[in-house]
Amino acid sequence: MRKKISKILKYSILSMILLVIVALIFPTWTPKIKDENSISMLEQVEINGAAHEVMIRGVDRSNPILIFVHGGPGCSEIPYVRKYQQELEQHFTVVHYDQRGSGKSYHFSEDYSNLTTDVLVDDLLALRNYVTEELGQEKVILIGHSFGTYIGMKAAAKAPDQFHAYIGIGQMANTLQSELESLEYTLEQAKQAGNAEDVKKLELVRGSIEQGEELTPRILVQKYGGAARLINENRDYISGFLFNPEYNGLDIIRYYTGVLGSQEILLREALNQNLPDIVDHLEIPTYFVMGKYDYMTTANAARDYFDVLDAPIKDFIVFNESAHYPQFEEKEKFVQWLREVF
Repeated sequence: MRKKISKILKYSILSMILLVIVALIFPTWTPKIKDENSISMLEQVEINGAAHEVMIRGVDRSNPILIFVHGGPGCSEIPYVRKYQQELEQHFTVVHYDQRGSGKSYHFSEDYSNLTTDVLVDDLLALRNYVTEELGQEKVILIGHSFGTYIGMKAAAKAPDQFHAYIGIGQMANTLQSELESLEYTLEQAKQAGNAEDVKKLELVRGSIEQGEELTPRILVQKYGGAARLINENRDYISGFLFNPEYNGLDIIRYYTGVLGSQEILLREALNQNLPDIVDHLEIPTYFVMGKYDYMTTANAARDYFDVLDAPIKDFIVFNESAHYPQFEEKEKFVQWLREVF
């Protein structure tokens, strides 16, 4: 009997080990779109001398191209973004990519200690060239989200002839102004909730935030509705990691390793070099899309930047039910707006 139990345990342990190995290395893909002229690809592509993970999806590859630049830094949206873009894929060819050192574009053998936004800008411009060649068309709308707006604005300023228009969702602006507004909002919400412990935590970091040395704790901004109102972004990531085919177990390790390795370096650059001081005009139509309740990158700071930014056409759009993710929180309204404008 003992031998039989021991044998069962042995096979159970071996089975568990095999399951873990399979979970770590199973092949990844993105589900097919079955329309005649569709595209649905997820591949590692050599971009500007480094292997990047690129996902392109759309029912008609001749539709206008949207290139999304993810935020974080380091926070790829490939693991879960299909949940929010089914309608978008009907009208646009949608491109997502994991930036150098992020997600599936993180490679354990490479050194990212000298990573800068200028490198990421050059990567983005090279990606744009790859995508237009792959799809055989030139109309590219550039969309940055959160920290991706820092990269996107710099790319649009550097190579305006490469893009039809620029859209900043959760647009970065004066980082210190935004963080001070975020701090005051989160403090007020914690006080209204009667949470003395959170108030104490925020007061302890006030000095560092006022000196531009760190950000308002994101976990508290999320807790009090300054990140998302109509979605649960943390649950989306977990669900995407566990159940979507675009990422496997090893990719999840890459994702978190990349965030730890690049976030502090790139955030420090943004804290030291405010975007309005770097880019004060764009030569293409420019749109800032903000959630009314966004306290990750505040709508008020973005509006101040918008007011002084020079562009041939510009518009400031507020989604009144959203926080930092209007493209997901009010996805139908976002697609409708895109279709009306483009």
